[in-house]
Amino acid sequence: TQSTWGCWNGRKLYVSYQVMPSVAIPSCSLLTPGQLFAGSQNVQHGLHLKEENWKVNVRIHRCDLATGYLCGSMEALNIPSAETSVITFWEGEIVDGINHTFFTGKWDSSKMNDYDHWSKLEGFQDMPETVWQDGGKTASLHELSHIFFRIKEKFFVNVGPECGLTIAGFYYASFDRQRGVIQGLYYDPHTSPYQKLILQAVPQGQNGFSFPQYELR
Repeated sequence: TQSTWGCWNGRKLYVSYQVMPSVAIPSCSLLTPGQLFAGSQNVQHGLHLKEENWKVNVRIHRCDLATGYLCGSMEALNIPSAETSVITFWEGEIVDGINHTFFTGKWDSSKMNDYDHWSKLEGFQDMPETVWQDGGKTASLHELSHIFFRIKEKFFVNVGPECGLTIAGFYYASFDRQRGVIQGLYYDPHTSPYQKLILQAVPQGQNGFSFPQYELR
């Protein structure tokens, strides 16, 4: 608890207030450069249309917990509208209460939309109810078994915009430290809602898929 002098209607007041400590999120061996994740994304184009399941591979290129930043590559395979796999470069915002909060504040997302998507991800049920009254922050993030972050694809690597996919939206994501699983929900107001992404960490030295190397400049 801290105290200070304040002024209200010309009167000098002595005010005490509670300061919520900011504690860095502990490092995780699976969120390191070179780590591979493999899984799928579920896409439904309409209420009465057949669902599509795209194979998705992700590689982490950088993770900096001190600044709440991570980036990597995402490869989507067996997409009906594309002749080849589609690889994009993405950047991420780690929700740490210091650099980023649960409130997105951009990309056509509202606080209500943030809550709607975060609440559907694993691990969020352990979040204190006060997170929304505290500006999308909570002091207990470092104690949770999940790391929450947003993924925003920035550009196509091996194809052009005419490939049939859009990268206008972004992913809400949670990472289970213990199981090595990333669960995500894609949000773009102009595409199918709640496209679910599920990725599993691939043990180092056991590459279960082929992931081309690209130089990103």
